[in-house]
Amino acid sequence: MPSEPVILHCTPSWLILDKPAGWHSVRGAGAEPDVESWLATHVPACADLEEAGLVHRLDLPTSGCLMAATDARSRASLRAAMGGMGEVDIAKQYLARCAPGLPDQGEFDLCFTKRHRGSRKMTVSERGSDACRGRCSWRVQQRDAQRGDLVLVDLHGPGRRHCIRAGLAFVGAPLVGDLLYGRDGDGAVQLHALRLVIDGTGVEAPPPLWAC
Repeated sequence: MPSEPVILHCTPSWLILDKPAGWHSVRGAGAEPDVESWLATHVPACADLEEAGLVHRLDLPTSGCLMAATDARSRASLRAAMGGMGEVDIAKQYLARCAPGLPDQGEFDLCFTKRHRGSRKMTVSERGSDACRGRCSWRVQQRDAQRGDLVLVDLHGPGRRHCIRAGLAFVGAPLVGDLLYGRDGDGAVQLHALRLVIDGTGVEAPPPLWAC
């Protein structure tokens, strides 16, 4: 894994970088380094944009593809696309190691809501407003009773906070290392944003060692 962000692909209006695990997406989230500050320093076009052009976020322990715009108009358009609106088509794919037992393939369509102000954990339920629904499908890539099963996850539509982490835990397969939604672990959640596809252009972040 890289020790700092690496730009994987760049166009005149946006870029995708490989975020290391242990980096925050935005400033002020904690004492760890953050991608927002790195972009403002290393990519001049991002320096004066809100959140240095970041279009979405990844959790602190999550590695992989993170997207930033290089101008304000593109950022607004891409943020709308991330929320399932607008004309830009975006697809997101993740790798995860989780507790064994999932069927070879499947999906969930669930509601994700905050428990209370200040809570880090999301409440998951089968019923609720469409505004809080999150849908994922998965395919098991490798079964390993000791390390956990390696799963390829497609996120459909707008992502919800902790959609993959909380959703897989809800169906009985919490991610390896996830203390928030699992029963044990070291906090090093094994979740990697493997691939982003923007209007047919696919960019992939090299898998971490735990996915090999």
